Amino acid sequence: MRIRLDIAYDGTHFRGWAKQPTLRTVQGTLEAALARIVGSDVQFVVAGRTDAGVHASGQVAHVDLDERQWSRIEARHGRAPQDPAGTIAGRLRGVLGAYSDVTVLRSSIAPDGFDARFSAVWRRYRYRLADEESGYDPLRRLDTTSIRGRLDDAAMDAAARTLIGLHDFAAYCKPRPEATTIRTLLDYRWARDADGVLVAEVKADAFCHSMVRALVGACAAVGEGRLDVDDLAVLRDALTRTSEFKVLPARGLTLTEVGYPTDDLLSARAEQTRARRDAAAGD
Repeated sequence: MRIRLDIAYDGTHFRGWAKQPTLRTVQGTLEAALARIVGSDVQFVVAGRTDAGVHASGQVAHVDLDERQWSRIEARHGRAPQDPAGTIAGRLRGVLGAYSDVTVLRSSIAPDGFDARFSAVWRRYRYRLADEESGYDPLRRLDTTSIRGRLDDAAMDAAARTLIGLHDFAAYCKPRPEATTIRTLLDYRWARDADGVLVAEVKADAFCHSMVRALVGACAAVGEGRLDVDDLAVLRDALTRTSEFKVLPARGLTLTEVGYPTDDLLSARAEQTRARRDAAAGD
């Protein structure tokens, strides 16, 4: 039985999503909690493997439960009109405890063909950046990066839009062996919220390692006047990492949403994504 899980977490005290020996990670914490419920080990597949310190309000994962594990869920919640799959989220919250820095918002039986990672068609991130105009809010210190001086939000927004489209973003990624850096940046914009905080909305089919924080750092350099609006596309097309801007801290970054096609297209999308990944890796 494949279960979809909608997840949120404060990434401050996690060493990222992916499970690592001796380190506290989101995946490791959630898998341990669900294993207590179903009586044996489980493995999550996630839409986006966030780095250390990155938050999520709209992360998506799936987990496959075998017949024996599923029976442990049904044994407690199998009477109509109860929804056994829907109770998993509540039971996980109980195991994780009150005021946990990770929670499961919803759980449900996944549609046929659903794969949290490969069926996704886009991911959306938000980055919060405070400058002298907005000031410092201690209540938002864990999800907002602060920077000195006043940033030119109009210039940052204009620069962000020059990067939209299908491109090789090698200049804005930390390279990984046999991994492509070609991505389709679907949307990238900056605006100040009601409190004056600069908020970036970044949407792409997928992101390579540290890509969003590099894109944000480049626009911040434009906002400070250290780079011109048109420089970001020039740097992108050079295809090499540069010291012209800094990659900004993880604390301001939150994965807010993952997009999927209609249920009838989930399987085809997953096959298409896997094929593209294998081609890029030279398999």
